[in-house]
Amino acid sequence: MSYKTQFIWKRAVQLSINCYKLTELFPKSEIYGMTSQIRRSSVSVASNIAEGYGRNGKQEYIHFLHIALGSLRELDTQLIIFASVELADKHLFDSVLKEVEEMQSILVSSINKLKS
Repeated sequence: MSYKTQFIWKRAVQLSINCYKLTELFPKSEIYGMTSQIRRSSVSVASNIAEGYGRNGKQEYIHFLHIALGSLRELDTQLIIFASVELADKHLFDSVLKEVEEMQSILVSSINKLKS
């Protein structure tokens, strides 16, 4: 079975795609700042899920899910900061922030399920 068939990975990839679409609306002056940070954090979530899935054993997978969770929390923080400095309409962030919350629940549930 491949990581590409996993629900958790598919959701993380979709989140990253949505972050890319959101950051396309950011000011060009942010291309090397918040745009880059948000894109890297979002890609890191899906990448760590994939990497962990390919590792040897459940403990390593859990470890990489924790790293993905850390990247997700970075992403959440970056989105909140950018929305707060009002360089883009706050409403643009609502759906992505909701998606981040959902992804956090999925990751935490997956980690807890794997630990039991």
